[in-house]
Amino acid sequence: MDLEVVFPLLKEIRDEELREKVKKCYEIAMERGGWNNLEEIPFTLLVQDAYSYVKHVNNVAKMAYEIGRVRGDLDMDILIAGALLHDVGKLLEYEKRDGKVVKSDFGKYIRHPVSGAAIAMEVGLDEKIVNIIAAHSKEGEFVERCKEAIVIHHCDFIDFEIVRGEK
Repeated sequence: MDLEVVFPLLKEIRDEELREKVKKCYEIAMERGGWNNLEEIPFTLLVQDAYSYVKHVNNVAKMAYEIGRVRGDLDMDILIAGALLHDVGKLLEYEKRDGKVVKSDFGKYIRHPVSGAAIAMEVGLDEKIVNIIAAHSKEGEFVERCKEAIVIHHCDFIDFEIVRGEK
């Protein structure tokens, strides 16, 4: 799977080492979660017939990218990497069982912000990217979010709330 095709903003990460670490996170998560195709994963199990994980991640990344361009005071590499990885833990939280995507046994105990942050730490990503992943959801209410994490948190909820409101 060519991640630069799946996630076009990956090419916008200027730091080549960082870009490769983002790809490595996906390789690890896909292997451990048993996924070959990210398009078959819904971005949430909370909304029936939710669109794909890939569309959601790209929506969040595009919104964050535009906010970063407008503001001009955010680290764009950190912002893009964090946006692309914010839900990577879902590849462990979800599994395909009997042709349907459901919460995995692992996911019953460890939510995706925690497992995603662990993978990011495992590959040696910057603490701000780990912060974005760990703090993008309700877990972030208990820690300080870096500037880039604030943006991703809001972009994620904008996308989720619009979809939830449509159903």
